[in-house]
Amino acid sequence: MLILGGALIFIAALSLCLGSAALSVQTTIRSIFSGHNTTAHNILFEIRLPRIILGFAIGGALSLSGVILQGLFRNPLVEPYTMGISGGAALGVSMAIILKIYQSVGLVTLPFAGFLGAVSVIMLIYTINIRNKTLKMQGLLLTGVMISFISSSFIMLIMAISRTEDLHGIIFWIMGSLEEPNWFLIKLMLFISLAGLSLSYIFWKDLNALRLGEEEAAHLGINTERAKRALFVLASILTGCAVSVGGIIGFVGLIIPHFMRMFVGSDHRVLLAGSFLGGAGFLIFCDTLARTLVAPSELPVGVITGILGGSFFIYALARKGKSGA
Repeated sequence: MLILGGALIFIAALSLCLGSAALSVQTTIRSIFSGHNTTAHNILFEIRLPRIILGFAIGGALSLSGVILQGLFRNPLVEPYTMGISGGAALGVSMAIILKIYQSVGLVTLPFAGFLGAVSVIMLIYTINIRNKTLKMQGLLLTGVMISFISSSFIMLIMAISRTEDLHGIIFWIMGSLEEPNWFLIKLMLFISLAGLSLSYIFWKDLNALRLGEEEAAHLGINTERAKRALFVLASILTGCAVSVGGIIGFVGLIIPHFMRMFVGSDHRVLLAGSFLGGAGFLIFCDTLARTLVAPSELPVGVITGILGGSFFIYALARKGKSGA
């Protein structure tokens, strides 16, 4: 945990210094503590620091959701976006863009529309798969995948009939970005993310027991139905909030839990916090690359997480296959 915390602080400090306008370590420290309205001070506190805080919150939330869902389904390929929550959020944002609701209400409409879309999907999946107060796990997964496909089809339909400026907004949002100037949304996402981490520790024993299967967990005295419902709702809300604010940022909730299990083990007492820190550091690092690789232009952070996350995942599978052979 100390290594992960130290790596996160180092990546955040590096992200403060790097960008289209590179700042030296001395300039960065002086601008932080001087309080003067200088160019460097404005760059740090109006552009880079908000992105670092948002990357910490969204990366931690997505990775934490991935750990919870993988433990819940006992399936290492399950990630937050498998449940169709991202599809619902993307559909809500696409509808808000094409109907131009943001022109009358403001840009905060887009995260709100995304959250409504995500919550609608959560409620639909939950309602379909709850039977006699029992949550059917396989039904949850299959329903989520199907809703994800349906949402993607509707989004493609909207994109096909959209005008050029609306199409650009939808595509840019879908590819993910940490460029959020609204401090209220940043603080709200940070609070939700840390609250989710705190609440997840209520169920660390449940997650450890569920690794053995539902029957074994029940024999150990775990109220499996209560745990399944609470963990599903918690992971879904974390994912919905993260997608609503940052767009669809892939692979964070899939690859980070894998590497954290290799690094800290499978005990959820350490794995939950370790994955949160690992996801936060990974997303901040990817956002730093997105800002600097083609500076002064900027790449969508979802592109970087997809390339790095997919490459790391293939590398991990290849190493595991060789060691198994």
